[in-house]
Amino acid sequence: MSSSHLSTVDGTDRLCVSERAQCVPSRVLHLRQLPADVSEQDVLALALPFGRVSQLITLKAKNQAFLEMASEEAAVTMVNYYTSATPTVRNQPIFIQYSTHHELKTDNLTNQRAISAAAVHSGSMASGGEGRGFALGQSPVLRIIVENLFYPVTLEVLQQIFSKFGSVLKIITFTRNNQFQALLQFSDAVHAQHAKASLDGQNIYNSCCTLRIDFSKLSALNVKYNNDKSRDFTRADLPTGELEQAAAFGVALPPYGAAAFPPTFQHHTGVSMATVPSSLVSPRVSLQVASLTVHSVLLVSNLNPESVSPHCLFILFGVYGDVQRVKILFNKKENALVQMSDATQAQLAMSHLNGQRLHGNVIRVTLSKHPVVQLPRRVAGQEEQALTRDFSGSALHRFKKPGSKNFNNIFPPSATLHLSNIPSSVSEDVLKDLFSSGGFTVKAFKFFQKDKKMALMQLVSVEEAIDALVSLHDHQLDHNQHLRVSFSKSTI
Repeated sequence: MSSSHLSTVDGTDRLCVSERAQCVPSRVLHLRQLPADVSEQDVLALALPFGRVSQLITLKAKNQAFLEMASEEAAVTMVNYYTSATPTVRNQPIFIQYSTHHELKTDNLTNQRAISAAAVHSGSMASGGEGRGFALGQSPVLRIIVENLFYPVTLEVLQQIFSKFGSVLKIITFTRNNQFQALLQFSDAVHAQHAKASLDGQNIYNSCCTLRIDFSKLSALNVKYNNDKSRDFTRADLPTGELEQAAAFGVALPPYGAAAFPPTFQHHTGVSMATVPSSLVSPRVSLQVASLTVHSVLLVSNLNPESVSPHCLFILFGVYGDVQRVKILFNKKENALVQMSDATQAQLAMSHLNGQRLHGNVIRVTLSKHPVVQLPRRVAGQEEQALTRDFSGSALHRFKKPGSKNFNNIFPPSATLHLSNIPSSVSEDVLKDLFSSGGFTVKAFKFFQKDKKMALMQLVSVEEAIDALVSLHDHQLDHNQHLRVSFSKSTI
């Protein structure tokens, strides 16, 4: 893990500068301007929330380091996150970028032993000295206590803050021992670890509403109602219930009346936050609020203008809700507006798709200020009209039936796809050929044992799976049956 193990990296890796084209993603990341007293644990603490580290080389004399992640997806996620949240080591800002190297050649056995030792140390420090490995054996559920509660904290505020670190699935809020608390479930324990490491001790608003975060003993949350006190972002079909029924969760309700809210909060419930700085929301931003009625429209940016279409965005975002309208901006085709059926579906799509790759580009998904997507006027040109589509009457909506079982099968993008509505006449080879002819590499395939109308197909990467879903969902397999494609939580 020192320069003595270095054989192909000289510490003067070519730099990615703004004047040059965007750097090609690589599993190897180059860290610069590290503090002189940096440790291997410090470097690993930055990377481990995003995935396993295969190799690590520190060049203390040059204040640099090189990390090789186990997958390119992990490296992309890490760079994407630190692009908007400046990483620091020992309170010193550092720079992270893709390396021009695609692998690190080191004394692998020595390197792996050192990484393992450093990871355990880093994990024990991050988890309060309990001696566990980083995020190993930890719950995806966080217990959050808000101290110095000068302003009320809503469920929507918590969702916006914590979704920056991964997919938030469920939240329950309550009051215990005269303290406002919440239970928040991520899709993965690694995301929970990252959120805890980044947010514990931070203030939501300037000098107040301090977050105290621990891991819950629960492995999952059981949410029965979607209302102001509890929310299952994977189940838009849940009833609102009566707030008094929060006793079903074994919790009490916060003692808030209208007088407890500052004037700007009395008629609004969403807080607009672009970043998570040292104080989560600056004084200037902290009280900027927006009505939830505008939260069903998403702004999607950094699209590939050569490949994107309203239909492909309808198919992709339709995995997480019923898309009503899509508008690709006429003068800026790398941006688009996507209108979902409601705010819950918009939040779900944003938390799952922000930072994913589509047609080679890492896309950004944020809430738009527009309440609806406007259809073009009749005087608009033909091209402008083609960039806006109304899908409100589409037969491809997955969630139009109340209580649809599709609500139970919403998962983050993964390399494994769930295929359904397969005719009995279609064989494994036919399906493999269909994906291969589309340019996708099939790693594994398996029909469901009890139902040959469904199958799992594993591709080489999450990016390929996203592109395959966009290309082949609703593909006609025979005269009256069309293939249905979604993401799976299973592996083959």
